[in-house]
Amino acid sequence: MIRGNSNTEQLTDIQLIESYQSTGEKSVLGILFKRYMPLVYGTCMNYLKDREAAKDMAMQVFEKLMRELKEKEVQNFKSWLYVLTRNECLMLLRKKSPEINGVELMEYQLAAHHNNETDLEEDLGKMETCIEGLNEEQNICIKLFYLEKKTYQEVCEATGFELKKVKSYLQNGRRNLKICIEKLREQEEQTY
Repeated sequence: MIRGNSNTEQLTDIQLIESYQSTGEKSVLGILFKRYMPLVYGTCMNYLKDREAAKDMAMQVFEKLMRELKEKEVQNFKSWLYVLTRNECLMLLRKKSPEINGVELMEYQLAAHHNNETDLEEDLGKMETCIEGLNEEQNICIKLFYLEKKTYQEVCEATGFELKKVKSYLQNGRRNLKICIEKLREQEEQTY
């Protein structure tokens, strides 16, 4: 067991995860969570825009972390934790107001037919993959408009693009996202 070992803080993320998986010691996860609390809280604040809601969500993420890490193989903990946190925030926003989270605003509903949280997380992961695959102009416009909820004018100011270009990048970005997500779903279905 690692508890009480002053060198615990020096362990890598992977070593801490492996220790947690073999011992079930929550204190080991506490070290990981403390290490990445600014990332989790910052992500929650970015999406929820409310300190109390962000604090509550950070605790919820920690609770989910205890369950998820028992069996999951995680190679890049920081990235995985960010995606987990972001997805939890998006699900909360969707429950509060379905039109808020940007998914429905992009003219298709990722979550409409999901039977469980895992399916939604997988589709949100697909969306992130597809957003990152867009060209630079579409990527930034989609993120600013849908995820950061900027107006057309604010997107123009942030990017320096003309209004007509912003609208074009958003329209083409939405189309490309839809195509990309459908392709990923098809590939997934073929592997099963």
